[in-house]
Amino acid sequence: MVSVPLPAAPAIRLVPFLRSTLTRSAGILLLAAIWEILPRLGVVDSTFLPPLSEVLAAWWDLARSGELLDHTRASLTRSLSGFALAIVAAIPLGLLIGWYRPVANLLTPLLEVFRNTAALAILPVFVLILGLGETSKIAIILYACAWPILLNTVSGVRTVDPLLIKSARSLGLGPLRLFQKVVLPAAVPTVFTGIRLAGAYSILILIAAEMVGAKAGLGYLINYAQYNFAVPDMYAGIITISGIGLIVNQLLILTERRFSTWRTN
Repeated sequence: MVSVPLPAAPAIRLVPFLRSTLTRSAGILLLAAIWEILPRLGVVDSTFLPPLSEVLAAWWDLARSGELLDHTRASLTRSLSGFALAIVAAIPLGLLIGWYRPVANLLTPLLEVFRNTAALAILPVFVLILGLGETSKIAIILYACAWPILLNTVSGVRTVDPLLIKSARSLGLGPLRLFQKVVLPAAVPTVFTGIRLAGAYSILILIAAEMVGAKAGLGYLINYAQYNFAVPDMYAGIITISGIGLIVNQLLILTERRFSTWRTN
């Protein structure tokens, strides 16, 4: 009996994966190389933009001392708290506004007033009312994150294909079942677009909020390093924020795929 060797399926699948990973990483690797080379060649002043290797060394020192972990923990607690509260509050409200016309007629004028008010513009108001503590920081993140989630949820509900709704009604689905089985699944991609935007806002607004009256957090670290001219530490904090933003975005993409398994690619 002649044995036929099986094809090396894992190895065959590994090659496209490595090629795709290398292609996606090319831009980052190029940026890292430029960042390392230009300061050493004197093209840019290394006092204000130190080489990447010095920034990574500063990052490692902060991580080893535990200081970076403390600041990251403080920032993530504030950011995730405001972000989660925005999801809990904005999605149900967006569904109501998008699906029930009386609610939309009542709330839309009020929403139009506040949606055009930048979160950072009213940060002093939050500080005056809620103080310099954690409450004001979480509240401003909640405010900033709620708008993209709310507006995208409303848009997702209102832009469901009318043919789907007519077909479901022709099959005898009542309003509640129609909303549950047709409208809500069709709106998921648009809702998650708003959630991903809010995830980015939760980091951006957090950094600005932590530069006002905070004693811990990545925004505080960046601000403190700037005032003390610890430039590598400042860039280490910026890199950490970028890494957190990238991780959060990827987690939201995976979550969206989990809730959108019915869609065909």
